[in-house]
Amino acid sequence: MHAVVYWGLLWCATVVGNVPSHTLRNAFYRHVLKITLPRTSIVYWGARFFGRGGLVIGHHTIVGDHAFLDSRRGLTIGNNVNIASELRVWTAEHDVDVPGLPTTGAPVTIGDLCFIGSRVTILPGVTIGEGVVVGAGAVVTKDLPPWTVCFGVPARPVRARARSEYTLSTSERALFQ
Repeated sequence: MHAVVYWGLLWCATVVGNVPSHTLRNAFYRHVLKITLPRTSIVYWGARFFGRGGLVIGHHTIVGDHAFLDSRRGLTIGNNVNIASELRVWTAEHDVDVPGLPTTGAPVTIGDLCFIGSRVTILPGVTIGEGVVVGAGAVVTKDLPPWTVCFGVPARPVRARARSEYTLSTSERALFQ
């Protein structure tokens, strides 16, 4: 894809991300940005994207407002995941040890039944296991084991979380968000 078209699409996605209509935003995300986004899931407004395609969002998943989702190397968000405001996910970064700072990276996976707190940053190549809770403001630099509660910079497991099954309710969507 030509660079001007690519950056134009990402600029349009930023504009569309502020349209106060879930239906219009989601149609753009699905059909233009090629995001896998089931009708049972929600992406609240202000979302920004880096990459076209490569983003898969599971069923009954909620992505809070003003999320930044980098899908250049692949980003998968599982089913029944609840993500608070201002998430930052990076799948690519610069290699500071190589002259010219070339881009390097790896896919990010967020497992089913996770809760990701507000203002969490997730770095390239990380897998967050099923059922993980990541506390607000954490920076996830390494894989997190399933069914744990994790906090800190860098994020580390602090305790186990009881296993459970549930389906998030996404039938009611906040208006103008």
